[in-house]
Amino acid sequence: MGGEDPAGRRAPGGGVAAEQRRGREAERPARLDRAPGCRYNSPRMRVFEIFFSLQGEGTRVGLPCVFVRFTGCDLRCVYCDTTYAFQGGRELSRAEVLAEVARFPCKLVLLTGGEPLLQRELPVLARDLLERGYEVTVETHGQRPLEALPPEVVRIVDVKTPGSGEVTTDFRYLEQLGRRDEVKFVVCSEADWRWSLEVIRRHRLEGRVALLVSPVHGAVEPRDLARWMLESGVDARLNLQLHKYVWGADAKSV
Repeated sequence: MGGEDPAGRRAPGGGVAAEQRRGREAERPARLDRAPGCRYNSPRMRVFEIFFSLQGEGTRVGLPCVFVRFTGCDLRCVYCDTTYAFQGGRELSRAEVLAEVARFPCKLVLLTGGEPLLQRELPVLARDLLERGYEVTVETHGQRPLEALPPEVVRIVDVKTPGSGEVTTDFRYLEQLGRRDEVKFVVCSEADWRWSLEVIRRHRLEGRVALLVSPVHGAVEPRDLARWMLESGVDARLNLQLHKYVWGADAKSV
């Protein structure tokens, strides 16, 4: 909240919301390479958990998937449901990660977080997985460089709405994405939806990438977001978090 919208106007939400955002920024590490879980100077990776479940979001929703969740994030979105992964985890080598992934009967892998691109070794791990026949997807907040990822990796990239408290202001990374990639908007309100629609149209995302629009669970009714989408005629997918309906809103490692 309290950022600029794509047309340069003041986004909705100032006052208390702006003060809350400044508080989060004060808590954030001054340098991104010192963020929790960032391993720029280490060949090992800080992994919070590796588990096997159904993919809950995106174009592969409902498919069996191996999740590799990395520790640490350099953003503090107000609706984050993985704050437990900001710290902790284990130091693992790429070989150890590959061995754990291989335990599961599945060839779809999601590298997620936290923010996985804080891990220096992530692009190499992605290449290792591709060479072993895995389909590799990476879920990222979009504020870290994408160029190092192998081109075969499916990039699932957020655009942060004003309601997130971490509003996206630099959209250049969208130009790097292609038809196999996915762009996700998580909306906290109808104002967030209108902002998202303007970004989609301004950057001509329809037909160029898979577009996912998600309501914040418990804050925006899916039926309301569905209506807004239908009224707009946008070529996007309503992206509900299947795992929260199957396993429960507070379940972890699912």
